[in-house]
Amino acid sequence: MISIYQLKPKFQSLLRPYANRLNNANITANQVTISACLGSIFVSFIVGLFSSYQWIFCVIPIWMLIRMALNALDGMLAREFQQKTDLGAYLNEIGDVISDIALLLVFMLLDNVSNNLVILVVLLSFLSEYAGVLGLMVGSSRRYDGPMGKSDRAFVFGAISLGIGIYQLPLDCINLILWMISFLLIYTVINRIRKGLEKAQK
Repeated sequence: MISIYQLKPKFQSLLRPYANRLNNANITANQVTISACLGSIFVSFIVGLFSSYQWIFCVIPIWMLIRMALNALDGMLAREFQQKTDLGAYLNEIGDVISDIALLLVFMLLDNVSNNLVILVVLLSFLSEYAGVLGLMVGSSRRYDGPMGKSDRAFVFGAISLGIGIYQLPLDCINLILWMISFLLIYTVINRIRKGLEKAQK
């Protein structure tokens, strides 16, 4: 399935000079991972605090882009500068889940948005990442298949937040979008399980 994750190699090539600078500054992959998680929590807090002003949601797409860059950089530091650690693997997976939960729950503060739908998307997002990690347990690889992987969610919710922030997305439409995202997440879970089993059997 088509996924923004497939663009990661090109994105990484743009970030490689920054990875070199971080390594030269003795900044580790784990530090970048933790920073991305703490940044997501901070952004969620700020947006939640001022959620009565729709324009504050413009902060989210800006942060989503920064977060995607940090997620790419921590992986580059780990792989290309021999910084891979078992702790780093835990931090990477747990940090992503915490970041997703924090950034998605903010949408519960919007009028006319179903809290139940937001929670459903949060749970399905967690399930999709869990299905991806389970690939390792069946002798496959960590699965990043789409169509609604981590990078895809960052793009979609960044676009939704931008639409809200510039008053171009009616709040009444968000529930329908959340339903669509939920179905895509269910398909993503199924797709990751199927791809993981196929690779494990080879």
